[in-house]
Amino acid sequence: MPTMLVVKRVYAPVAEDDGFRVLVDRLWPRGLSKAAARIDLWAKDVAPSDALRQWFGHDPAKWDVFQHRYSAELAKNVDAMAALRSELSAHVRGATLLYAAHDEQHNNAVVLLRYLQAQHA
Repeated sequence: MPTMLVVKRVYAPVAEDDGFRVLVDRLWPRGLSKAAARIDLWAKDVAPSDALRQWFGHDPAKWDVFQHRYSAELAKNVDAMAALRSELSAHVRGATLLYAAHDEQHNNAVVLLRYLQAQHA
């Protein structure tokens, strides 16, 4: 895993310290060109399933259940998680998990970051 792994909204300005930029949403962000996004990897296979994403709807009241259900999906998604870990490990300088949601505290990238950190510990 990279020394530095953080989450950031994909619409935020690209920064030099972003390192390897990984979009972790299943859908491409609205209104953002691929050139402007400067995505190094689109890891849509580790994003929440369509059913889970639609159920959650970014409702903070569903956050606890969403975290549990999404973590369970990640645990079952062995191949995609192994591919992501492999990509991340090649970028020891740092990586940024990018998401499109407006809510900076209640989004899939936050759950994915915690999941990766727990697996690496």
